[in-house]
Amino acid sequence: MMLKKWEDLPPEMQCDEVREYYDILKKKQVSLFFKRAFDIVVSLIMLIILSPIFLILAIAIKIDSPGPVFYRQERVTQYGRHFRIFKFRSMVNNADKSGTAVTVKDDCRITRTGRFIRKFRLDEISQLIDVLRGTMTFVGTRPEVPKYVEYYTPEMMATLLLPAGVTSLASIYYKDEAELLDAADDPDRTYINEVLPGKMEYNLREIREFGFFRDIKKMVMTVLAVCGKEQKQSMVIHSEDDVQVQL
Repeated sequence: MMLKKWEDLPPEMQCDEVREYYDILKKKQVSLFFKRAFDIVVSLIMLIILSPIFLILAIAIKIDSPGPVFYRQERVTQYGRHFRIFKFRSMVNNADKSGTAVTVKDDCRITRTGRFIRKFRLDEISQLIDVLRGTMTFVGTRPEVPKYVEYYTPEMMATLLLPAGVTSLASIYYKDEAELLDAADDPDRTYINEVLPGKMEYNLREIREFGFFRDIKKMVMTVLAVCGKEQKQSMVIHSEDDVQVQL
């Protein structure tokens, strides 16, 4: 997971706003090496261990509604590359053609099996395949669909310095975002103007504070969040006095 040379980055990423984060990560090449090694070893082991659950989910999905087992939506990962993510299908086939790109609470497109696997985030475990392939990592900014990446500010582009992640602080603290979007008149616009900027504050902070063992901590936090343990949110405001404010 070594960083490309600055001059090899996509032109839209070669800006002052991204350079700050690039220089931070450039000093942490050892942590980036161990991050990728961890991704390969752990994802391979988990794929083997969870293979029976993969089989059960595949059968349940096929019985519940017609369509493929996996939902292969196009997403954006490191350096702006597009890839087709592996997610166990939790909605009716071709759901993205009959509604918004974001999912709201009580979305009629979600299947019966889908509601169960979404509740326990089982639709995400198939992303172990993406982690092993290198298109994703365990901890990092969640991969967005291209239409939302178009709304990234220059600073937000810094999140594309690393592969997209299965989990992050933003995904933990915004795990109930479907309820927020459900109350919006225009879910797409609310996501772009309110949810996305809020999530990016966490994502950008995590790049500034990147460390291999911090990633391990966030993986533990994700497990606790899935098990229903509330996480206390905190936001660090970097100033001359390095003040930390707890929300």
